[in-house]
Amino acid sequence: MTDILKVNHLTKEFGKLKAVNDLSFEVREGEILGVMGPNGAGKTTVFNLLTGVFRPDEGSILFKGVDITHKSPAKRCHNGIGRTYQIPRPFDKLSIFENLLVGAVHGGKLSERKGREKVYEILELIGLDGSRDQIAGGIPLLDRKRLELGRALATQPDLILLDEIAGGLTEKEVEEILETVKKIWKRGITIIWIEHILMMMSEGVHRLLVIAEGSWLQCGDPKEVMDSAEVLECYLGAEEE
Repeated sequence: MTDILKVNHLTKEFGKLKAVNDLSFEVREGEILGVMGPNGAGKTTVFNLLTGVFRPDEGSILFKGVDITHKSPAKRCHNGIGRTYQIPRPFDKLSIFENLLVGAVHGGKLSERKGREKVYEILELIGLDGSRDQIAGGIPLLDRKRLELGRALATQPDLILLDEIAGGLTEKEVEEILETVKKIWKRGITIIWIEHILMMMSEGVHRLLVIAEGSWLQCGDPKEVMDSAEVLECYLGAEEE
């Protein structure tokens, strides 16, 4: 299986804090890679490095065989990397449809006509086709999460980074989001997924990467990784503090 993303010895410091420390991993084309770790482990910082929000102090990022380490966030988006945010960030005064259209035209570089066609397709996929005219600022959390997924999809990504897309949802809503993510994956989109909910990582991903203090701890079969004494000590120990 071809690697769509390769991260080599990535390091990022903020003052004396080493948020990401010599981190290397690969993402295989067509897989869902889960990412877990205690709070403050550096997971979201890794996403910010992958999308160009931050520039690494050391290391490199290869996407589809091309070095993107120093490319802008916009260029990375146009090249096929989309993302969601832990706290959804829609344009609150625009409708759901308009939010998606902005992503399709400006992120996906589609014409308005093609963009509208894409939006109708995405609305059905994420389960918001009956709510397309609702103003985004007034919709419930589950729909905001769905819209966040849709806005990432509208940029026509080959790789989507999901940052705790299930956070704050009920158990039933978590299951619904998991089904939506699986539908997205079945369309051939590779996914990296940060999540704290164990069920999502055990049932929703092919491999699980655990990060601790900005460094690689373990990566492999989700069940084997979760059952590892090293991971349990690190992850659960941090949760008890």
